[in-house]
Amino acid sequence: MSEDRSILGLEGKVALITGGGAGIGRATAELFATAGMKVVVAEIDATRVEDTRAALEKIGGEHLVLQADVCKAADVKSVVAAVDERHGRLDVLVNNVGDFLGYKDMFEDSTEEQWDQLYHINLRHMFLVTRAAIPLMRRSGEGGSIINVSTVEAFRGIPLTVAYAAFKAGVTGFTQSLAVELGQYGIRVNAVAPETTNTAQITATPRVPPENRDYISRWFPIGRFGEGPDSAGAALYLASDRLSGWVSGQSIVVDGGALAAGAWMRLPEGGFTHLPIIVADGYTPRPGK
Repeated sequence: MSEDRSILGLEGKVALITGGGAGIGRATAELFATAGMKVVVAEIDATRVEDTRAALEKIGGEHLVLQADVCKAADVKSVVAAVDERHGRLDVLVNNVGDFLGYKDMFEDSTEEQWDQLYHINLRHMFLVTRAAIPLMRRSGEGGSIINVSTVEAFRGIPLTVAYAAFKAGVTGFTQSLAVELGQYGIRVNAVAPETTNTAQITATPRVPPENRDYISRWFPIGRFGEGPDSAGAALYLASDRLSGWVSGQSIVVDGGALAAGAWMRLPEGGFTHLPIIVADGYTPRPGK
């Protein structure tokens, strides 16, 4: 990409990525760095901080990796202050922290404590980080891009994780309304909504029994679970004014065609069915495991 990255118009731009130490966040940090951006990562895990710092140094460029819990207002304030001190501007914010399913219970059995935890991780932290980042992003007078990492579950029903899905739907409303509010400053706000993706939180492929893995190619029209770079590519598109300068208030569903397919799956012998053909779905624990 180093030879072609000028077409993106991102060289020298400053990006802040929360939860950038693993999975989609890490893939996004590395892709942004490769595109010539100055990347700042906020990551809660100390080991991932060091690992991410080493990876970005290998790519080259001016990068900063901070240990912080963006669910805490004080940490958010410190991170944004560090971006300001180092670069004096912010062009792209990726709110990546938050893909936390948390609990699998019937809603009637869920607790208020669970709701509070899910809210803090899946939605409230976006409020904290975005509110703190907007003044710095506005200061340059050159606009900017805010990218919220959500999930396909914001657009369909999912049993046993009702509160989680409700907060993800909240991310959609937050994205759309903030896009309307900030458009006057040239700041675009969009979301990336992945289907089941192999990350540090969800190791989808290994949870499918080996004897059933051929079914994966039929669950998704594209034929596989997602990987971090799939969503990172969508984030890169949304970061670039040259590529998506008139795109705002939208959610890009990165799902291998799953939402479009609904219940339709390919049959082994050819053709399609909308009836269940196997129990294992990639992240439901198997009996006895």
